[in-house]
Amino acid sequence: MTATGPEGAADKSTPPPAPAWDPVVRLTHWCVAFAVVLNGLIVEGESLIHIWIGYAAIACLLLRFFWGVIGTDEARFTSFPPSIAAAKTHLGDLLAGRHKTYRSHNPIGTWMVYALWGLLIVVSVTGLMMESEPFPPHADSAFQGFLSLFQEYERGHGHGVDKVVEEIHEVAADMVLFLAMIHVGGVFLEQRLSGTRLVRAIISGEKRARPTE
Repeated sequence: MTATGPEGAADKSTPPPAPAWDPVVRLTHWCVAFAVVLNGLIVEGESLIHIWIGYAAIACLLLRFFWGVIGTDEARFTSFPPSIAAAKTHLGDLLAGRHKTYRSHNPIGTWMVYALWGLLIVVSVTGLMMESEPFPPHADSAFQGFLSLFQEYERGHGHGVDKVVEEIHEVAADMVLFLAMIHVGGVFLEQRLSGTRLVRAIISGEKRARPTE
């Protein structure tokens, strides 16, 4: 039987869950994560399925960026601006045992998110540049005009440019996988230090802290 205090409340109580990630954030997060794992570790590069997984990842990224402008408060870019000072403070708080629950990304996680997004943009753009038809047939887009200019430049300068683009694509993709592993490790480390259930938050949309004495 649980001991209770003078007012009948349990001595060990669980703080109420705080709203965190909305369905759009969770959907785009997991879709991009699965795309990175599939294209980076499982699916053969340059295969048709690799290309279409890339299209799906780009669509999810564009949706997330759009949602970062007009979406819920915690999803907006203004809710997690990168700050070195804030990241240092957050690290010090973690090491000192001072726990704070953030509705959006914490200051350290913010830097990881923007780094991954930046690399994913590089992977996406170079991947499209490597394709002769980066979009479904008959699709009319501004990017096709850019691609035509790139291909014309390439024809005038040999195939060296294409090789450089391929190298950038592969290096950026490897860096995404590397940072993703650090990201996963950091999530579990922070979860242990702070008590905030970060993995559950990106699944359920609610952040729950460790029960307090």
